[in-house]
Amino acid sequence: MFSGKVRAYTNIALIKYWGKENQELIIPMNNSLSLTLDAFYTETQVLFSKDLTEDQFYLDNQLQDSKATLKVSRFLDLARKKADCTLYATVRSQNFVPTAAGLASSASGLAALAGAASAALKLDLSSEELSRLARRGSGSACRSIYGGFSEWQKGTSDETSYAVGIASDGFEDQLSMIFVVVNDAQKDISSRDGMQRTVETSAFYGGWLQTVPQDLAKARKAIAEKDFIALGEVTEASALKMHGTTLAATPPFTYWSAESMKAMNLVRQIRNDGLPCYFTMDAGPNVKILVERKNEEALLNALRDQFDAQQVVVAHTGPAIEILSEEEA
Repeated sequence: MFSGKVRAYTNIALIKYWGKENQELIIPMNNSLSLTLDAFYTETQVLFSKDLTEDQFYLDNQLQDSKATLKVSRFLDLARKKADCTLYATVRSQNFVPTAAGLASSASGLAALAGAASAALKLDLSSEELSRLARRGSGSACRSIYGGFSEWQKGTSDETSYAVGIASDGFEDQLSMIFVVVNDAQKDISSRDGMQRTVETSAFYGGWLQTVPQDLAKARKAIAEKDFIALGEVTEASALKMHGTTLAATPPFTYWSAESMKAMNLVRQIRNDGLPCYFTMDAGPNVKILVERKNEEALLNALRDQFDAQQVVVAHTGPAIEILSEEEA
């Protein structure tokens, strides 16, 4: 038997990834840049055994159905092929997410699965190689291999599409991200379907792609110079442009809700009143707010005047993927 257990943290893209160039290999249309967070993580153990006759997948201690298990099995096949292994595996995955956080766990989940399978099979992958493997399960997972800031370089092939860490001389430790959870229900349109519809039909999508390189350059410069205002401005702009592409899709759609608008308008009001903070949103209604750690408490006080305490979740910078155990029996 071969076993590996890993912890991986989720990340939030500051410069967004939206759209796939290659659906099967999950190669994106554009580079993206993210911040890994400490509040949300997944722990996964993969145990390969000659005693098993099929793969088993447990999520939060519940045995999953054949559909969910098939996705895990297909991913494990990639690792098994690298190791020339034919053994089946039991996968036990636990998500550690604050109650009602409404945060998709695919980034941390697939990064943890990649790490645990790699550890169990003793693949001894570099960070870039592990990032490539994680990408095959979920695009955003490739960035969760790293702590702090990372950039997913889209590349042109399976070999060249992976994330790399971005050195910031401690700048990430000056930041907080506050989640305003306005809805944790399942989305009407999945991220995958939303991306595909936008790429294929949105009149605004070409404009989005043209501006991403400039946004990435602004973000890299802001990180290098520890310029919070510049990073916040380009983060908010990237989110707004990404969501703008969905309004010009056929048929049009949006992930925003009335509560999303309320939160975004409140951020603008707080900023106009002199407290620098900037919002971002992924493919869902919940709003994430980037703020300097020194201003975290002041922002929380302003948010709690308008939202219930359980709707507001605080996160700080998270570490890189961590191997918790490796065993051979």
